[in-house]
Amino acid sequence: MSNDLENKVLAYLQALEQADWAAARALCDGTATVWHNDGKGDETLEQYFEGLKKQIGLYRSIHYDIIRRFSRPGGVLQQHVVRVITKTGERGGVHAAVHFAFDDAGLITRIEAYAHYIPEGPTS
Repeated sequence: MSNDLENKVLAYLQALEQADWAAARALCDGTATVWHNDGKGDETLEQYFEGLKKQIGLYRSIHYDIIRRFSRPGGVLQQHVVRVITKTGERGGVHAAVHFAFDDAGLITRIEAYAHYIPEGPTS
């Protein structure tokens, strides 16, 4: 079961990289919530995707580099860096630790993310 949940997290992140909102949404429960360490509290998935669409729209590309992952029944905790290249060529990375909670059907019910953006300079 743990590998199945890890594969679902990977599919979810790949959908985000491709801005495939329907595919990402299909991996989530209808009542899923998202929390970030930005002090704004919980968001609905729709609110979260709305913000992501705006943010990802600023980038030429994004890619999730997974550093480590731990799983247990019902959840996956992952550390990753979201590598971004802006439309102006600036490179950056969002360092994050994210917990994905799942229901018994294997759908994401909650995402809790601790993130920090670090600029990396212009492309060569």
